Amino acid sequence: MRPVVLLALCGGAVAMGPAAAAANAASSRHGKPARHHHSKVRTKAKSSPDPEGDGGAAYQPSGTASTQSSVSTAPALTGGTTISAGPNVANTKSQSKPLVARTGPTAPTGATGATGSTGVGGATAPMGPTGATGPTGPTGPTGPTGPTHVARILPDGRAVAPADAPPAVKLSIAAANQLIGQPYLYGGGHKSFISRGYDCSGAVSYALHGANLLAAPLDSTGFETWGSAGSGHWITVYTNPGHAYVDIAGIRFDTSTGGDPGGQNGPRWRPLLRSNKGFQERHPAGL
Repeated sequence: MRPVVLLALCGGAVAMGPAAAAANAASSRHGKPARHHHSKVRTKAKSSPDPEGDGGAAYQPSGTASTQSSVSTAPALTGGTTISAGPNVANTKSQSKPLVARTGPTAPTGATGATGSTGVGGATAPMGPTGATGPTGPTGPTGPTGPTHVARILPDGRAVAPADAPPAVKLSIAAANQLIGQPYLYGGGHKSFISRGYDCSGAVSYALHGANLLAAPLDSTGFETWGSAGSGHWITVYTNPGHAYVDIAGIRFDTSTGGDPGGQNGPRWRPLLRSNKGFQERHPAGL
């Protein structure tokens, strides 16, 4: 706010701006009153009685705001001395409307940054509790039961049947014992049960004939359709087109060297083989 000075004129105080006050002071030094030029548009200031002045009216110079304010009068001073107006003099200006800034064009989108590295995997979660045991499945069919007692092979190569073995089993073992020591002969025992030597199927035919389980000799191919399919409880014939042997009461009667403790061939009792893969299983009914 610019300072306002009061000029003592005719016993009354008149408010004027700094430029008018300076001009008035210069005229006073030359003995001429200052000439004041005011704007055509004036606003009248409402006078109020001054307890310390002479009650003269004060006017408001041009350029001030249209609002009215009370101007305090002061005693007249001689010699053109000016005093500053008090804080009650208001000089307000109308405020202009705020300017609204225009929005600039949108900047282009920046390039996408590089993908960060994969973080370290967290620790493995602890294993949950074991679920409840499921219901027990149905029981499978019962397999064939082996002989309660196994036949024994004696030091001289003959075998002894178990005491609880059926008669047909004991007779088959006794017939096979008669061929122990006989030589191996290819095709022996095929035409007749009596021969000077026996091959695999001839030896098996002789043992089964001794228990009345076979009427005529068979070769290995013929045994593929003999009796009943599958393994028997006491007697099982294992056969294919090239070879045949028989298990009786837990021991094997065979002519090959496979599984023979001495590596000999010909009709002999031997331990059971671990695997009978590649052979068909046949057995006499009821045994």
